[in-house]
Amino acid sequence: MEGRPKESGTTKASTGGGPPPLHTVKPMGITIFNRMFATVYALAILALFYHHTKRLLCSPTIVSFSLNLALSLSDFVLTFMWINTQTYRMCPVYRKQFPENVEKVMKRSDFPALDVFICTADPYKEPPIGVVNTALSVMAYDYPTEKISVYVSDDGGSALTLFSFMEAAKFSTHWLPFCKKNKILERSPEAYFESNHPCTSETGKIEVMYKSMKAKVEHALEKGEVDDQQHEIFNKWTDNFTRQDHPAVIQVLLDASKDKDIAGNLMPNLIYVSRGKCKALPHHFKAGALNALLRVSSNMTNAPIILTLDCDFCSNDPRTLLRAMCYLCDPAIRSTLAYVQFPQIYRGINKNDIYCGEFKRLFVINTMGMDGVEGPNYVGTGCFFHRRSFFGSPSSLISPEIPELSPDHVVDKPIQSQSVLALAHQVADCNYENQTDWGSKIGFRYGSLVEDYYTGFRLQCEGWKSILCNPERPAFFGHVPINFADALNQQKRWSIGLLEVAFSKHSPATFGVRSKGILMGLGYAQLAFWAIWSIPITTYAFLPQLALLNQVSIFPKVSESWFFLYAFLFLGAYGQDCLDFVLAGGSVQRWWNDQRFWHIRGVTCYLFGSIEFFLKFLGISASGFTVTSKAVDAEQSKRYEQGIFEFGVHSPMFVTLTMAAIINLISFSQGLGEVFRGNDLEGLFMQMFISGFAVVNCWPIYEAIALRNDNGKMPIKTTIMATLLAGALYMAASFIFK
Repeated sequence: MEGRPKESGTTKASTGGGPPPLHTVKPMGITIFNRMFATVYALAILALFYHHTKRLLCSPTIVSFSLNLALSLSDFVLTFMWINTQTYRMCPVYRKQFPENVEKVMKRSDFPALDVFICTADPYKEPPIGVVNTALSVMAYDYPTEKISVYVSDDGGSALTLFSFMEAAKFSTHWLPFCKKNKILERSPEAYFESNHPCTSETGKIEVMYKSMKAKVEHALEKGEVDDQQHEIFNKWTDNFTRQDHPAVIQVLLDASKDKDIAGNLMPNLIYVSRGKCKALPHHFKAGALNALLRVSSNMTNAPIILTLDCDFCSNDPRTLLRAMCYLCDPAIRSTLAYVQFPQIYRGINKNDIYCGEFKRLFVINTMGMDGVEGPNYVGTGCFFHRRSFFGSPSSLISPEIPELSPDHVVDKPIQSQSVLALAHQVADCNYENQTDWGSKIGFRYGSLVEDYYTGFRLQCEGWKSILCNPERPAFFGHVPINFADALNQQKRWSIGLLEVAFSKHSPATFGVRSKGILMGLGYAQLAFWAIWSIPITTYAFLPQLALLNQVSIFPKVSESWFFLYAFLFLGAYGQDCLDFVLAGGSVQRWWNDQRFWHIRGVTCYLFGSIEFFLKFLGISASGFTVTSKAVDAEQSKRYEQGIFEFGVHSPMFVTLTMAAIINLISFSQGLGEVFRGNDLEGLFMQMFISGFAVVNCWPIYEAIALRNDNGKMPIKTTIMATLLAGALYMAASFIFK
């Protein structure tokens, strides 16, 4: 299949005088193997449940029945998640774009305009200089600059962030022409100056300018206030102005209609937006901020294409926008195309990716699988949208409450005109959304902490499609948490948000299957029910080990035929998982750390996310949104580069993790002791294997408890609590088994 600038679905290559192709797509070669293996594996699962049913019916005691029931429930969850995962393996595809052909089928003057949305919330957790680099990298796209508008959402309402962008606006008049003159690829200044760039007098001069700007920004951040009070805009930061309660602040820092760079070229628009907030009204976190930007931009520039970026995701390829245009400007598909999603790829990940920060399965493997059906889910950053997709289905436009917010609105006034700015402040006010369809039928959707996943899901249920664009050169680079606790807290938040969707009236397992069919419905369900991995992982982290400590066999003996079924299920699942990972460009070592972190998540963020969600569901507690820190500590960074886990501070999630490590070590040690004493443990071999496998995976935890003296070791408080709780769990299990 090829995308062409005409209404055509042809699959043949361009010939003769025909227009050149903009993109191609082909199925991946592993598809047939995936389907055949799924058939065999499904039969093995049926045999497993026959075995479970037989054991349940033949259980002689309540204890044995309970053990078999717990294992059956765990295997049922594993089966449910396995079925959902198969949707990614049924028809994965590979796409290729031809950005060089865009200008062959469309004049540069006819290129659609682009509005870029960059979100930040806390200048101390998300340093402004990083946000500035993100903005500068997209302002410097190989694209007509006057067609680019960058909107920076500051949900923290910080004068420090505004000051940073005022300085960035000055620097950009030098940086943009420098990038285009020298045709550099890394257009984030920080990334460029850290690379092996040519050392010329021009480069030295621009580097000095950047470092001067960076020093001013960091000095202001260190002081906690802005020195330059002569600007009128800072007068809004009164004593009553707080991050939770303040009026809307909108400031045009660069105007594409009049501001020029040092080479005389027009600059992009650069607009600072801090939406109004009031403690008495819900602000809907990032989704609310994005909807405020959607309204403000509709009134000021109303570009048909929107790019959403997290504050730390810098462009790594100046032709990325042209790659997206290969799809967005293809008449054969654009009428139903909601968005083009680029994978989240991170710089700064250590060699073996100890915290699984790459998320290769989530952002590459799974999305390639969904791309072969009706398109990947929206992952929150690096995504180009058609503005029209936020206003109803492809066949039915939902008109907003005022015509200036419609995707068809023609902006005919300067962005700094009094009427435009007045309306922009009005639609960014904290109570504007009352009695409107924003967040329910229009814009980014409310109802989940993971607004990206939920919005993409709802758009696809309305009839929109999406496309994954995964070029060889990463389009964007982000920064991954290098702190263990930050990584777990981030994923706990995702788990809660995904469960909010899973147990809503728009659950992918029900509403999604009805709306989009079984493949897309179950593909979204695999993500929505992410956190229930905690059920089988936690069960297998404790139950077989406690039974082993009490010499109770719960699995078939090695000499029994059922043993080989368990062996096939384990080796088959792990083997295919490793194959997927390696074929997607990962290493075996990174795959090993990925599977280890999957187990870690099961007894930490998945478990605590599930508990917190159900407590919230019962009205016992409520979850808030915590910004993941992008600030970097030098010592932590050094340990991370060395592949050393960072504990350092006490966390309840570390307690359950340490409990699992202790229980597995003791049970495995006792089992080895029995073997050395010559006792026959044939019936306990599988439990020995599970304990030993867990011990190997838990080595970084044992290291942090007993072998390290640095600041990142396991806190004594955590170790003591985990030891006491593990002892209590062992005594309770011993009482039950007896």
